[in-house]
Amino acid sequence: MKQVKKIAVALVLFVAASSFVNAQSKIAHIDVQKLLSEMPEMKSAESELKKLSETYQADIQASMTELRNKFQQYNSEAASKSKEENDKRATELQAFEKNIGEAQQAAQQEIQKKQAELFAPISEKAKAAIEKVAAAQGFDYVVDAQPGGGLIVAKGKDLLAEVKKELGF
Repeated sequence: MKQVKKIAVALVLFVAASSFVNAQSKIAHIDVQKLLSEMPEMKSAESELKKLSETYQADIQASMTELRNKFQQYNSEAASKSKEENDKRATELQAFEKNIGEAQQAAQQEIQKKQAELFAPISEKAKAAIEKVAAAQGFDYVVDAQPGGGLIVAKGKDLLAEVKKELGF
C-alpha cells in the first residue's frame, strides 16, 4: 500500500512538473524598425519617396518664387495704380497664396498615400518572415524591442473569453 502511495505521489508530481514546463511560453523580441530600415526594398522605397518629395518641393518653391516676384512687382507699381486695381491685385495674390497652400496639402497627402502603398508590402514581408522564424524556433510570442512596440506574434492561449465570462459578459 505504501508503494502505491509513493507511485501515485510520484505520478502526480511528474504530471504537475510536465504541465508546468508545457505551460511556459517561449518569448522572443526583435527591433522591427531596425529590420525594416535594413531591408533593401525599404531603401529603394525611401529613395522613390525622396524623389517624389523633391519633385513636389521644387514645384512649390517655383510657385513661391513666382508669388514673391508678383508681390514685389505689384508693391512697386502700387503707387501708380488705382485703389481698385491694387485691391484686385491683392485679391489675386491671396488666391495664388491659397492655391500654393492647397498644393502643399495635396502633395503631402500624395506622399503619404505613396508611402503607405510602398511600405505595406515590405511590412507584410517582414511580418511573414518574423512569423516563419518564430514558428521554426518554437516561439509563442514575439514582441517589438522598440519602446512602446507591440506584440507581433501571439500563438499562446488567449484569455479574453474566460476573462469576459469571469466579469459576467
